[in-house]
Amino acid sequence: MGTDSYKDKKVITIGIVRDLTGLSERQIRYYEERKLIFPERSAGGSRKYSFLDVELLVEIANKIEDGVQTHEIRKEMLKAQKKENQGEVRRKMIQGQLNAQFGLRKGPASK
Repeated sequence: MGTDSYKDKKVITIGIVRDLTGLSERQIRYYEERKLIFPERSAGGSRKYSFLDVELLVEIANKIEDGVQTHEIRKEMLKAQKKENQGEVRRKMIQGQLNAQFGLRKGPASK
């Protein structure tokens, strides 16, 4: 999913997130303090969330309800992010090898 997706846009206020998730504003801010969610701030300082943030908050709340601690959730998130980054690096390396193998170059062709 690209960054152009509507799900990535940080446009939802904390009040709407509260209504969508059933979490209190205090819980939402706590998850931010615990570095589980990263809202953007408007010029006036209001938190703005994306639809992906809303989905993540529901997932976090379910894990908390199942007895998982916030530090465990954070550790799991970092592990998943690292794995995703490694996959991206691997993809770029393979693409570079293919480009080298077939004489492809990025940008304008050299003469």
